[in-house]
Amino acid sequence: MSELRIRAKELDGADELAGKRAEFVLDTASDGASGTAGVYLDGNSLGALPAAVPARVADVVARQWGELRIRSWTESGWWTAPERIGDRIAPLVGAAAGQIVVGDSTSVNVFKAVVGAVRLTRLADPGRDEIVVDATTFPTDGYIAESAARMTGCTLRPVTPDRVPGVLGERTAAVLLNHVDYRSGRLHDLPALTAAVHAAGARVVWDLCHSAGALPVGLDGHGVDLAVGCTYKYLNGGPGSPAYLYVREELQDRFDSPLPGWNSHAEPFGMRPEYEPAPGALRGRVGTPDILSMLALEAALDVWDGVSVEQVRAKSLALTDFFLECVAAYVPDGRVECLTPLAHGERGSQIALRCPDAGDVMRRLIGRGVVGDFRHPDVLRFGFTPLYLGFADVERAARVLAEVLTADGD
Repeated sequence: MSELRIRAKELDGADELAGKRAEFVLDTASDGASGTAGVYLDGNSLGALPAAVPARVADVVARQWGELRIRSWTESGWWTAPERIGDRIAPLVGAAAGQIVVGDSTSVNVFKAVVGAVRLTRLADPGRDEIVVDATTFPTDGYIAESAARMTGCTLRPVTPDRVPGVLGERTAAVLLNHVDYRSGRLHDLPALTAAVHAAGARVVWDLCHSAGALPVGLDGHGVDLAVGCTYKYLNGGPGSPAYLYVREELQDRFDSPLPGWNSHAEPFGMRPEYEPAPGALRGRVGTPDILSMLALEAALDVWDGVSVEQVRAKSLALTDFFLECVAAYVPDGRVECLTPLAHGERGSQIALRCPDAGDVMRRLIGRGVVGDFRHPDVLRFGFTPLYLGFADVERAARVLAEVLTADGD
């Protein structure tokens, strides 16, 4: 047995989060060459299924919907689910209760947040007419920012995050940034960038899709204005599970959502023609909540019981460090290039490797039971979810990657 495989076994033996693995349904497919279970490294796209979810969803369908029917809006707590589940997510992103509402997609919440941020800024300075957006952002965020700019009469200014402080000025109304770059796994400096935006008199919106549930965020502590995030990655809420919107408490009475709906009305069942926003984070709601997926998410969040984000971050860094060490030891020199920063303060919970034939390499990795993903044109992405990944998984993934790449060179 190699030295790295021995170390992996020792690290797994000392892992304080190792017991969490049993709370997930994991791939049992095996690699024919080794007979070992598959390794799932795509939790940064879709988290694994928490084992408690199927029974909870079955109860929602059979009893709450099937038997109680409309009574479940009150008796089963359906009506309060968006804010109740928001309060469960809050500690994972460093927020106090009452500031997060769950519902709609990430894209819809980005739209609410960006337009809302512009409107908040213009309350004090109506002349501001520029939205700054991360030029390397996930495409949808860019599309939404462009639409929000048209709606608010702003110009859109795409720049890379490192250039943001230098372009802020008296025209800046809102800034939309990603906490972690989805391609490279680079972690951006949320505290410093938030402070720079505020110093310029503008509001900031953070997209937390690739950081929530993987590392500390500190929304309250760093004075973030608004934030959005999905729940199907590191929060394991399931495919298409609802996203969330954070509105800082002191801004809530001035938050003017561009999508007012009956669910965000102060008297939703009053059916009044005039709109009056509900108090607090509730004004971030729009229409009827998607109850089935929302309650699946609520069940999925049980895996966080007894776990701190700090524990998860420490293991994430240890896993990614070990993976890079194994790649360096196993993979032929020059075959891959790491795009993810080596510095812990600049790394999310994924490793991105550049490889000329990345699409074909990933296809063969998946065939061997190592599941990551491919991003056009030449990036292999590997996501590390500490709640269900171990060091033996990481060592095996790097070893199989080396075998696939070595076979290419034969």
